[in-house]
Amino acid sequence: MAIDSPLPQTKVLVFASQKGGSGKTTLSGHVAVAAELAGAGPVALVDADPQGSLAKWWNVRKASTPAFATTSVPTLARDLETLKRSGIKLIVIDTPPSVTNQITEIISHADLVIVPTRPSPHDLRAVGLTVDLVECQKKPLVFVVNCATARARITSDTAVTLSQHGTVTPVMIHNRVDFAASMIDGRTVGEISPKSRSAREVDLLWSYLNARLEKASIERGEIAPRIERGFEVELLSPMRGGEDEPPSQLRRRVAPSAPGSASGSASGSAPASGPSSTPSREKSLETAGAAAAYFEPRADAPASHAAVEEDRNARPWHGLDRRYADQGPPTGLVDRRRPPTFGRRTNS
Repeated sequence: MAIDSPLPQTKVLVFASQKGGSGKTTLSGHVAVAAELAGAGPVALVDADPQGSLAKWWNVRKASTPAFATTSVPTLARDLETLKRSGIKLIVIDTPPSVTNQITEIISHADLVIVPTRPSPHDLRAVGLTVDLVECQKKPLVFVVNCATARARITSDTAVTLSQHGTVTPVMIHNRVDFAASMIDGRTVGEISPKSRSAREVDLLWSYLNARLEKASIERGEIAPRIERGFEVELLSPMRGGEDEPPSQLRRRVAPSAPGSASGSASGSAPASGPSSTPSREKSLETAGAAAAYFEPRADAPASHAAVEEDRNARPWHGLDRRYADQGPPTGLVDRRRPPTFGRRTNS
């Protein structure tokens, strides 16, 4: 008896909004192409809008990906099942600008609902009904601020208002000519100008949506969480200099001075009168700065941590900056420093 292979974990993105002109069709095409270029395919576009704007855009498109499917609400469930069995990994659905039972049926198949919203009072007023439909279906929802104006107060006010009703994507799609004009010949801004700011915003938007889809799958137990490498390995890796020596066994040695200047040895003895035939170790450690310093383990350092150098400059820093130590007032003046008494004062 043959056992059917399990269906692939196909994800369904639904762009929905009661307000017309919010950018559902444009964002649907851009996100689908961005997902295909990012390696999340095969991707299928589904146009559930009777106006057929997404279908007209796809018909003039020369590339064969993403795939396209025309369906109706009565046959939506069956068509989605067919797409899943054909190996489609991501389905992007464009919906009409209305709030009807048909929209409710489409949202019921979504893994994530995206509500594009322009920064305008009319778009904000139309958000409520769409949010109610999504909440009734208990589906995750995110808002995308579309056609935003950079550094405009209404843009930030829109994001703040939307955040009171749900999650707002950290990526805003700004109002630029190349973003809207790219849909004329069946391409997207990422295919025409891949290094433009608009293309970068679309790529970041898809990355965020993909992360939300993956998070939802982990919460439902469909996939196991990825174990990412933490920062402990790099932060706790040993240092290259003096990694095997305790701090008490490190002493400061001054690098040799620049050629032509008078300098002494590290121990304070007089410099040699004649040039040395063998290059010294200090010369090999000479840096660009004449007064540069380096540390090296002492050969005769004791194992005890209590050993202290006689030379004050050679002592390891113990955490106290003596320049700001309070030495009290000069001799003959009254000490007006605050007494070390805490709490309420008592009369003696």
